Amino acid sequence: MSQPHCVIVTPAPPLSRTGNRNTAVRWAGILRCLGWHVEVTTEWNDGDQAVMIALHARRSRPAMMAWRARHPSRPLLLALTGTDVYRDIHIDADAADSLELADRLVVLQAAALDELTPVQRGKAHVIHQSETPRGPWQPPRRHHLFSVIGHLREEKDPLRGALALGMLPDLPKIRLRQAGAALSPDWATSAEEIMATEPRFRWLGEIPHGRALKLLRESHALIVSSRMEGGAHVVSEAIVHGVPVIASDIPGNRGLLGDDYPAYFPVADTAALAGLLRRAVTDDKLLGQLHEAVIGRQGLFEPAGEVAAWRALLAGLAAI
Repeated sequence: MSQPHCVIVTPAPPLSRTGNRNTAVRWAGILRCLGWHVEVTTEWNDGDQAVMIALHARRSRPAMMAWRARHPSRPLLLALTGTDVYRDIHIDADAADSLELADRLVVLQAAALDELTPVQRGKAHVIHQSETPRGPWQPPRRHHLFSVIGHLREEKDPLRGALALGMLPDLPKIRLRQAGAALSPDWATSAEEIMATEPRFRWLGEIPHGRALKLLRESHALIVSSRMEGGAHVVSEAIVHGVPVIASDIPGNRGLLGDDYPAYFPVADTAALAGLLRRAVTDDKLLGQLHEAVIGRQGLFEPAGEVAAWRALLAGLAAI
């Protein structure tokens, strides 16, 4: 019996370390283990694959339209990103229509379902991005190390943690390490300007994934200050490694950490973030509470669960 063929379309180019590319590559690996032949591409005009999986409702729409024209009866899956769910599908008619074109929708955390219509929810599947632990949580003892891991772009509000340091001048043992490429020269300039005046902050630029995971495991807590997220994989990685997270109060973070998680701060609220950082340094119990809270979420991110979710989704395509 020949292998079924699938094409995954992502707007992120090869060698990119953006979330969309990483997700596409990870999913390709899962599908290959399930017996599929998988191609990952940035655009699609023609081909004889059995299934298309498109990431990003707006940017992958041309590929989706071409697929529908070429293969009107073959399954089309759309994986929704954070900018899809929390912005584009509400303001962009083409992005919204992409959800109607798709036979099945994939979201990365359950709170995203709240942004969909009842009909759209009926064809949506929640697939949590899994991770395998690479080592224990081992923060340093000599100082308090916090990390921010993700590319510097507007949706991430990436320098909120660095700005919060300025409100904590009496805590000299705080260290903040930020990893991620600046996606515009302005972000690089801003990060460099903060480094020039704040010795406790260091921007590392883009680093290999293994080094980023090491930074994560060695952090007292991960700071996720995003304005919008579909379901950040770095949060999944923190949970699996038992690393506390201090997160902006947005649905994409709540969908991963849970509504009762005790370390949310309002979006772009520097003072509230600084307050949580102060508590993490001065309150002996807080980091332990956050560690236990993320441990309680680990079952959602086991690799076997992600594989089983994809197996079930693909098996159900026979009914289309």
